[in-house]
Amino acid sequence: MTDLYYDVQGTGPVLLVLPGGAGHPMGLEAMTARLARHFTVVTYDPLGLAHGRLGQPVADQRVQDWADGARRVLDAVLPEGESAYALGTSAGGVVALDLLARHAERLRHVVAHEPPCVGVLPDGARQRTGMREVHSVYRAAGPQAAGARLAALLAEREPGPATEGGPLSRQEELSSPMALFLAHVLVPFTEYVPPLPAPEAGAGTREGSAVLTLAAGDDPHSRLLHRTATCLAQRLGADFARFPGGHIGAVERPEAFADRLAEVFGRSAADQDKSPTASA
Repeated sequence: MTDLYYDVQGTGPVLLVLPGGAGHPMGLEAMTARLARHFTVVTYDPLGLAHGRLGQPVADQRVQDWADGARRVLDAVLPEGESAYALGTSAGGVVALDLLARHAERLRHVVAHEPPCVGVLPDGARQRTGMREVHSVYRAAGPQAAGARLAALLAEREPGPATEGGPLSRQEELSSPMALFLAHVLVPFTEYVPPLPAPEAGAGTREGSAVLTLAAGDDPHSRLLHRTATCLAQRLGADFARFPGGHIGAVERPEAFADRLAEVFGRSAADQDKSPTASA
């Protein structure tokens, strides 16, 4: 895909927002409006679903393709030599980690909120199998049944009775961002494992000068992704922060989520300003 789809609002330092799911930014309007008080908020829509492409054919997605697109967005909105803040949530958090791993020179501070990189866990093989089972349920019984199975997996509880349903038609799938996520994003993105530093590198490893914060919500129903975020923070030598709400806290509690994000970024900026290596 050669076209870039993104929206810009606000003034101030650039903040790149990488939505979850199939990349459709629906539901994020209240959060981004709040953030636009302090930042130039650039919301990336990797498949163009909010820009007239919902209903168009979609293939299985690759984390690296979304991250390369995000890098091109930064090149379009950032002057040469400047860096941006970034927030990625859920699938967007996976993209944020890959963007940081390969294009850190364009980033100042990345917050990856509950990225489902379950392969980093000690029981990662079992969790990946669980994600593939969700995909199989989707193909056999549709999005409602798969959503119930996914919710049980994220809460680390046994799934309830199977939900009645059937597979969607191709056109029904193409018109539903949730269905596109289950069909083409869930498995490849949960299979992704970010580059991990060698054990001898120790904690505190950073990609260049960029800061990484792993984040998780305070909702106990997202136990799996809370475990994943804390494990990633430890293995990447990154910071960890709690955010309001659950896995979709940016939608459930948008203003509190935005304020917490600004606080995390503000604290980072203050720490960098106090650093002996910071420029005057």
